[in-house]
Amino acid sequence: MFLDAALDDPAALETIDPVLRELAGWGAEVRRADAAAADALSRLGEDDRPRAVIAGGADGRLFRAVLEPVCPVPFVAWPHPGLPGWAGPLDLVVMMSVDGADEDAVMLVAEAVRRGCSLVVAGSPDSPVAVAAASRSTTLLPAATGDATALAVPVLRALHLLGLGPEVEAEPVAAALDDVAMRCAASNPVDANPAKEIALALADDVPVVWGGSVLAARAARRVAEALRAACGRPAIAGGDGQLVPLLERAPEADVFADPFEEGLPVARPSLLVLDDGADSPSIRLERDRVVGAAERSAVRVHEVRAAEGPDVGRFAALLSTGRFAAAYLALGLGRPAA
Repeated sequence: MFLDAALDDPAALETIDPVLRELAGWGAEVRRADAAAADALSRLGEDDRPRAVIAGGADGRLFRAVLEPVCPVPFVAWPHPGLPGWAGPLDLVVMMSVDGADEDAVMLVAEAVRRGCSLVVAGSPDSPVAVAAASRSTTLLPAATGDATALAVPVLRALHLLGLGPEVEAEPVAAALDDVAMRCAASNPVDANPAKEIALALADDVPVVWGGSVLAARAARRVAEALRAACGRPAIAGGDGQLVPLLERAPEADVFADPFEEGLPVARPSLLVLDDGADSPSIRLERDRVVGAAERSAVRVHEVRAAEGPDVGRFAALLSTGRFAAAYLALGLGRPAA
């Protein structure tokens, strides 16, 4: 059972203070990552344009989401070990490694060096990944943070300086995260705290998360992961093809159900819409399908909107709000917050 009162109880909130402090410091992590990479970034400029860009590791999809609409060359997110067979001296390989000892990352950058690829690598300078990536064609962005999203900002800045992506500045992203931290702070009561409101909305339900743009959809997947860990129930993110059938088949609500009775039906879904302000006919159509399915099945809909600032800042704001909500959801359910 969800304890609503815990969300405004100072003693209860104190138990998740370390998690909330970490989330509140996310903006500072972005600034720290940018400052550590400043010297390496200052040496970058547009050289010969690569034939293609290959972003290795799990975070390659984030880089693709930001660059793909504007990148002047083919951009491939490659979460697999090694490199595609065609990669060679004409191509640029991008690798971000928070865990500098990741074996797949070490193998990928070592293979890139053997094939003569250019590299942009973000990681600790003395890590196995940095050592394996060392070459005259490698730009190393020293990591001063263990947070992947914060470290992604200098990588995106590097790709812009190389003429391959949009301009991304650290300060607007950090400011967006600072704003979320202020609005979602533990001292703000439920009716003035968007993260606590989400926790209440999802208290007894199965979270279903939708984001329309490519970046919002990626934020939705990561928010769903955080909510899943927080509540110990399934949490689903996807497009209209996955979510509409699920919402349309939601079990009917039983207004007479006794919350203390054993053997209750499976919890109903609640829809969480992540809106980053991206607007196109296809996004509007998909949103209408998802929200319409929820409304027809009397499924509650809750929206988180981050429409100001740069694309990456809006992505980070949605993700941060979702992570705050996950911490409050875990608190209300009496589960460990992560």
